[in-house]
Amino acid sequence: MNTSEPTILTQLRRNAVALISLFVALTSLGYNTWRNEQTEANRNQRQAAFEVLLKLGELQQLVFHSHYDRDVERGNPRAGWAHVLTIMDLAEVLGGALSQRIHALSAVWEANWEALESSEQGTAAVLDAIQQARTGTVGLLKSLQ
Repeated sequence: MNTSEPTILTQLRRNAVALISLFVALTSLGYNTWRNEQTEANRNQRQAAFEVLLKLGELQQLVFHSHYDRDVERGNPRAGWAHVLTIMDLAEVLGGALSQRIHALSAVWEANWEALESSEQGTAAVLDAIQQARTGTVGLLKSLQ
């Protein structure tokens, strides 16, 4: 009877299929985990971007009611602050260049919200900032994979 222990090379040959299966399983697990994280990040950004677009539309509508219709109920500039602050919160999830556009919108809103009803220039600045934020948001949505 041979009492010598099998060598490492012999053990590798005997268990090659099991070792290859283990390697494939670990690699697949790692890839699936990474892919799930990417998918979740994209899903979060997509959802936040759609919410930003909705809030931008509501803010634009508020500006129209305030400036063009002189409707103090539906065009109350103070209510616009709620939209701007929500948009800024969502921009933190989105990050990057879009976050800069949203902060620019906030600065323009802060400078012009009190004169929306009477200032053509202030209204134009706010509407332009809204459009810039909208363009950036749509660009972000197009870039998601």
